[in-house]
Amino acid sequence: MRKGAETALSVIFLFIISVFPAAASYNRYGVPDSSEIRCDLIETWFEAPLSAVRMNRPEIRTNRIGEKFQIRLEESEDTFNIFVSPYASIEVDVYSDKTKETVKQDIYPGDAPGSWVLVRDKKNGKPVRVRYYFAHDSEVFVQFFPENNLAYADFLMYGCYASRGAPSGLPFSRFYTASFSDVVKWTENILPWQYTQIYTDDYHGPQQMIQVIREKLSEIIHADDAMYDEYGDPIYISTGKPREIEQGEEDKISVSSAGFVKWIGDGIVEPLTGGKIKRSPLLVQTVSYKDIGFQGILSESYDISFALDWIRNLASAIVSVRTGRTYMYDESGVDVTVEPFCAKLTEKGIQNTYGYINNTGYSVQTLKPLLYVLAAEEPETFYLGAVRETDRRTPEVKVFNDCAALFPYFDNEGRFQCAVFKDGAEIPFADFYSRYYPDYIFLTRVRCSEQFFPQ
Repeated sequence: MRKGAETALSVIFLFIISVFPAAASYNRYGVPDSSEIRCDLIETWFEAPLSAVRMNRPEIRTNRIGEKFQIRLEESEDTFNIFVSPYASIEVDVYSDKTKETVKQDIYPGDAPGSWVLVRDKKNGKPVRVRYYFAHDSEVFVQFFPENNLAYADFLMYGCYASRGAPSGLPFSRFYTASFSDVVKWTENILPWQYTQIYTDDYHGPQQMIQVIREKLSEIIHADDAMYDEYGDPIYISTGKPREIEQGEEDKISVSSAGFVKWIGDGIVEPLTGGKIKRSPLLVQTVSYKDIGFQGILSESYDISFALDWIRNLASAIVSVRTGRTYMYDESGVDVTVEPFCAKLTEKGIQNTYGYINNTGYSVQTLKPLLYVLAAEEPETFYLGAVRETDRRTPEVKVFNDCAALFPYFDNEGRFQCAVFKDGAEIPFADFYSRYYPDYIFLTRVRCSEQFFPQ
């Protein structure tokens, strides 16, 4: 009896260890894998002429661990696309005359994690590219295109190329059947996979600060040139003189764009020191302009780098309080200067991107993918932004006037989010982007705090 029990246990153990490697290979990246299914589609879908592919009905196939995929054809003007897309379900409200019923509907999204797409040319049937979707953000993906039968890789994030045309050294046809795990392994030294290594537990700090700020917004009103000094008294930013509070607003927090981001900084510093940040160090100039240049002549009469100076000095002040050592902005490491992108997609095609520009920052057009990278590489961090706007006259005047606080993070499902606060209010990222689309933004980094208690 004991021998039989041992035999049974051995069989169970062998079964477990034989199944585990298969399951692990599928689940290591949490991406549904259609590679074994695609092995059977080469002749009938991937290499067959368009006339034959059109005869194929959409198919539903299942991999060996039970994940379902749909194979289907979609056509555009110049190409035809073959999708191998994983199963998902959504809830749909169905209305009759007097009732509403919620039912689940099966779908197979073409851009969901695990979706694989082959794009072919309609004129000659040749492959144009293979694309792998692996992120919850469908605008983050990797694709391969053929050149002399070899595969070259692009890594795109919201229309920006983190890598473009990287040689894989492999035949393009290998990617007809390669799993996403294979892709990562083969390209680990040529593609920036570190931008996708996201751990959702690392973002408690920014989410907590966002929640605290949101709860306080009803108490905040915008006022020009307004801030609170180190004692919590209302003063003017420009002069440092006491500021009269309007009647009926005594219980409100009145701040300008710059005063608002200082209010956030005070919420980090005060629990550590018992006091708030002083005004005068925040006005120290961090940019010098050529005396003979137009910007230099203008800077003699106007503070054209005000917001840039403010966020640099504010971020440096927070670092100084935390470390117990006084840092000037150029010693503190607060400036964001990374350059993760080499090009971007535009209406005119692929164009090189300038990335970081000294004392100017980044084009707002690349802000979303930049914040995605920063959130992945610098969790528990938020950013102070100084917007450089251009007055469209001759000659053009470029001025840093406005400040904002940006909190990029990944939610519990791994989706990228970014809360933006400006002028005492929260602004949807899309609205912030649309407003400042032609402009530049300079960023400084601040580590989040769970001991965040703004006044």
